Amino acid sequence: MAEKKKKQLLSLIGIFAVLLICYIGITIYADKKEEKESEEAKASTIYMTDISDVEAITYQGGTDTLSFKKNEDGEWYSTDDKEFPLNAETVENIVSVYSKLEAERELKGGDDISAYGLDEPTYYVTMTDSDGGETTVNIGNAAEDDYYAMVAGESTAYTIAADKITDLQTPLTDMAALDEFPHIASGNLVSEEIKTGGGKTKYESDNDDDSENIAAVAGGLGALSLDTPVDYHMADADASKYGLDEASRTTVTAVYTKDDAKQTVILYLGSEDGSGNRYVQLDGSKIVYTVTTEICNNILNVSDGTEDSAE
Repeated sequence: MAEKKKKQLLSLIGIFAVLLICYIGITIYADKKEEKESEEAKASTIYMTDISDVEAITYQGGTDTLSFKKNEDGEWYSTDDKEFPLNAETVENIVSVYSKLEAERELKGGDDISAYGLDEPTYYVTMTDSDGGETTVNIGNAAEDDYYAMVAGESTAYTIAADKITDLQTPLTDMAALDEFPHIASGNLVSEEIKTGGGKTKYESDNDDDSENIAAVAGGLGALSLDTPVDYHMADADASKYGLDEASRTTVTAVYTKDDAKQTVILYLGSEDGSGNRYVQLDGSKIVYTVTTEICNNILNVSDGTEDSAE
């Protein structure tokens, strides 16, 4: 009986080994087939451009024409506004796409370029390489899910995927690297000091008498969002028009904890804009934002807009 069970076990092991070998063989075959198909697809891909080391780019996204260059450190900046706090992600995406632009299909024996809207392009992208050479891609009419495109100076038209147009339509204001205000709540707010005019008010979390005040100002700080810029690089001479000059502004210094370590953030509150908002600025930043007067009043722990100037 034991001999019979042994033979059955050996038989099952043999079957398992055969199945395992078959599985490995099928997997290897599938991998090689996929690799071959990938290589064939890659070989058949049409690239309209092949540009290395793009140093400058100008493009039109339907209405706006934007231009960017790299500085000596290889960082992108707006040539129309060098002080603009640029988040270069969109520019880098455009350069990545158009420096090696993949076509969906080539139009062989097609109509005159005017039929594709390429005589008066809706969009264009001009790239300058490190040797000063320029390449321009003109983009015309939509073609279902694609757009017609052609490299300036060439005679062959192509179609490119519509998603390659998206970044071209991004306005400069949406490319700003805005300041981030830290997460502050009553649980991690250590203290808040308010200076305005000649007065100063301070609330401390370890003072039991300040528990309601800390909760109130923490609610304002927690609701603060720096997402409505009105001036991307305020000149010192313009500070007074926002009420952000040293003599006029209210200074809020908040000490809070992050990862068990104390941190400090300083916020300047300026005048009202006449539309229910107040101008604000982070210490060390040139960007001016608007924040609702209601949130500012919460930060200042006032209900009627009259700031407390008590010592």
